[in-house]
Amino acid sequence: MSSRPHARNLELSLTLLVLAGGAPAVLIALAMLWRTAMPPEIRWTLTAAALLTWSIAASVARQLVVRSLQLVANLLGALREGDYSIRGLSARSGSAMAGVMREVNDLGSTLQRQRTEAVESTALLTHVMEEIAVAVFAFDPSEHVLLVNKAGEQLLGRSEADMIGQPASAFAFDEYLSGEPRRLVDRTIGGRRGRYEVRRASFYRDGRPHHLVVMADLSQALREEEQAAWQRIVRVLSHEINNSLTPIKSIAHSVKRIIERAAGFERQEEVLQGLSLIEERSGALGRFLRAYAQLARLPKPQPKRVAMAPLISRIVELEKRLVVRLLGGPDLTVIADSDQLEQLLINLVRNAVDASLETHGGVTIGWRAVGEWLEVAIDDEGKGLPDTSNLFVPFFTTKPNGSGIGLVLSRQIAEAHHGALTLENRAGAPGCRATLRIPVASFM
Repeated sequence: MSSRPHARNLELSLTLLVLAGGAPAVLIALAMLWRTAMPPEIRWTLTAAALLTWSIAASVARQLVVRSLQLVANLLGALREGDYSIRGLSARSGSAMAGVMREVNDLGSTLQRQRTEAVESTALLTHVMEEIAVAVFAFDPSEHVLLVNKAGEQLLGRSEADMIGQPASAFAFDEYLSGEPRRLVDRTIGGRRGRYEVRRASFYRDGRPHHLVVMADLSQALREEEQAAWQRIVRVLSHEINNSLTPIKSIAHSVKRIIERAAGFERQEEVLQGLSLIEERSGALGRFLRAYAQLARLPKPQPKRVAMAPLISRIVELEKRLVVRLLGGPDLTVIADSDQLEQLLINLVRNAVDASLETHGGVTIGWRAVGEWLEVAIDDEGKGLPDTSNLFVPFFTTKPNGSGIGLVLSRQIAEAHHGALTLENRAGAPGCRATLRIPVASFM
């Protein structure tokens, strides 16, 4: 219902009250005027003056009140529109209008302070959202993306602009908007498989319930703990075993030379063979431990601009056992450690060739740009992977002469570049696919 009729009624009532208040005095004055002996012209002139003064006074009183109310209404309207800088002029001290102006001005100051605090709090929350390593997604009541932080962009490999307004089902997140509010999932997200903790909460905006989904990648933390444990084991084993291997190898070599100089020693050939075996295996075990020591001493990447086409072409040319077919890709330059990236790709190509030689298959390598990510895919035509759970476990290998550190070291390099390395059996074809995924400019 409009407040305008009420305002008109108030103004009319105010006018009538002012007129009624002055009516007794005016009527008494007019009665006394008309009882005096005056010429009619003077009586009519004084009567008109009294009535005019009465009506003007009523109109002025009405205008004073109406202007005061309009001033308050304008100030409140400015506050409603968000303009908190306007202040009312101070009225006469001690008056009711002064009290109204003071309260309205205090209200404006309070609202201005609250808005400043809200803006600062929102800026702080936005900054925290962007800096935390946990992916945060907000969905509106119709389950469309409303907000994504930087960690969410990195997790899905897509920009916020591409995801805003998209349904949750486009990312297979609709299942997380119902059911248990907290769960552990093992799935592939953004081309990377891992274990994630998913939490869901509700919040209200414009009086409507919205969904907040927080997804934390536990795989990285678990791998870091696992890697730290293996590094401690390797350091201890290297120290203790090397302390025994060095004298064993030296003594075996010395005894071997002594027996070689001794003539007619019974079963001399068998003893020499045994000593040779001890010396050989001691050396092999030492090399084995030195190789594993790389896991504990992987240096920090030294980033620089790396052109992918020449790098991959050079890696393909290094493989002489099998012709690796180069599928090619865009003319792309990334910011990465060229030495580590080259070692990673050499390991993957070597593994693919080893697998394909067993089945007389082929190997292909290609790359592409997916948003702000580089994706390199290496396909082989080997027997495939019977079990992927132990692929990145140190000491585990399916090769007769393998050391079991190639894939572990490769994944460490990929993650040091803020990327990921995955291996999976090819769909609809023999063999497996190794996929390296790193940001194009992760160090910029």
